[in-house]
Amino acid sequence: MNISIKNFEALSLEELYGILQLRSEVFVVEQDCVYQDLDGKDKKALHIIGTKNNTIVAYTRVFKPGDYFIEASIGRVVVKASERQYGYGYNIMMASIKAIQEHFNETTIKISAQTYLNKFYSSLGFKEIGDGYLEDGIPHIGMLKD
Repeated sequence: MNISIKNFEALSLEELYGILQLRSEVFVVEQDCVYQDLDGKDKKALHIIGTKNNTIVAYTRVFKPGDYFIEASIGRVVVKASERQYGYGYNIMMASIKAIQEHFNETTIKISAQTYLNKFYSSLGFKEIGDGYLEDGIPHIGMLKD
């Protein structure tokens, strides 16, 4: 998997379409969750894009402190279902953590994690903070990496 990092203005129409298609495929269809994915925040984010054979197979968006949470943050973490066995979730998260360090000079990162992925995020150094909550009907937990 090749990883690229782009701000919103640098995304091609094909890349933007691929990102939105993957997010919809997983978050709306696979997880059966009707929610407003286009939240107006993509313009502020850095987009971490994982491609394989010219297809987007993994993705996150990252924010500098204050643009989403008080801390720097990673969100919309997604890997295409057919590609999950290759460790791309780990790869895209490591690239996202590195991007926050390099682009924003930050090491404290907050995420809103789907609860069932707690073990995965813990393996990357994130620790639970606060109580669990429902976000768009799906159990989540706040997690922080220092």
